[in-house]
Amino acid sequence: MRALPATPASLRDTLDAVRDSPASPADIWAARQWLNAMAPRLTRYVPDEGRRRELLGRVHHEARLAGLSPSLVLAVIQVESAFQAQAVSSAGAVGLMQIMPFWVRELGLPADDLKDPHRNLRYGCTILAHYLAVERGDLTRALARYNGSLGKTWYPERVMRALADRWSVQDAGHATARR
Repeated sequence: MRALPATPASLRDTLDAVRDSPASPADIWAARQWLNAMAPRLTRYVPDEGRRRELLGRVHHEARLAGLSPSLVLAVIQVESAFQAQAVSSAGAVGLMQIMPFWVRELGLPADDLKDPHRNLRYGCTILAHYLAVERGDLTRALARYNGSLGKTWYPERVMRALADRWSVQDAGHATARR
């Protein structure tokens, strides 16, 4: 088994920067508008209205904390797991955003359950924000890193197609990445 590299300082900074901050009335209104726009689109994957609204609220919250577009996070989840919180890939990636278990050692606590949607979203958004910072805002390269396919474009193309076809919003306040 190969030893893992030390956690990059920028990743720890990204994780440390993920804090609850008070939302302005404008932010609350924008979040509600986004949630109302996304809820019908998510019905295909999450039929239960309560679970759907809870998931959308959490996606919006975690994406905002990480400085990501919530719609981009939905596109990643669609491509990674088709919104199946219990999904486990052949490579061992777990949950909604398909987090590799080694990230628990790097970022979290041994008790962290990657099948828990809330925990999985926190990890996934933090990791994606880190890769976006590493790639200086280059979303294609950040997405390829996230998937482990740096140098190839098939994965970023799939995510961007899902974003355009299902999750994009016309509101300029939800740019693909706000960094």
